[in-house]
Amino acid sequence: MNTETADEIIAATYRALCEHGYADLTMQCIADESSMTTAAIHYHFDTKKELLNAFLQHIIDQFEQQLPHDASDPRERLASFLTTIFTPASTREDDFPIALMELKAQAPYQEIYRERLHDMDEKMQAIVTSAVRDGIDAGYFDDADPEMVARFVVTSINGGHVREVALAEDPNETRQMIETYLELQLGWTPEVVA
Repeated sequence: MNTETADEIIAATYRALCEHGYADLTMQCIADESSMTTAAIHYHFDTKKELLNAFLQHIIDQFEQQLPHDASDPRERLASFLTTIFTPASTREDDFPIALMELKAQAPYQEIYRERLHDMDEKMQAIVTSAVRDGIDAGYFDDADPEMVARFVVTSINGGHVREVALAEDPNETRQMIETYLELQLGWTPEVVA
């Protein structure tokens, strides 16, 4: 499948998922959001499950491209990571957090979705673990278990997403909690990275 076709299908899936939610999402809904027919979409993806797996992979790839990999200063990597997590993309529709939550809710039943979400979780934990370990080694952070700090941060991010969708809680409350935790564990509070 060429990139342009894939991008169109993924973009249409995004819009249709935001508009209809997981339960009401059909290939016809996706086709209605694109210039393609359902037959053309089925040519590339046999099932909705295959398409949503590709959609999740696309979201993960986009997310990973936004994450800080090159900053040599571990404080900058960790602060940039939090900024990436807690700064909503300007192109996101308001219903995307709900649509993502619906996909997460399918993970216990759809191993393919669970695998994608697990990949994303592992990538986030690896970034935090690496930044914390490097920060401890450089003397920027107090001694702590980098893996445990990363697990807490990523678990808080995931829990914050639930609170944002289910309780309409401002995601900045989760960010403040994580920053307080980092100050207590590492003796460091991130500054906002522009």
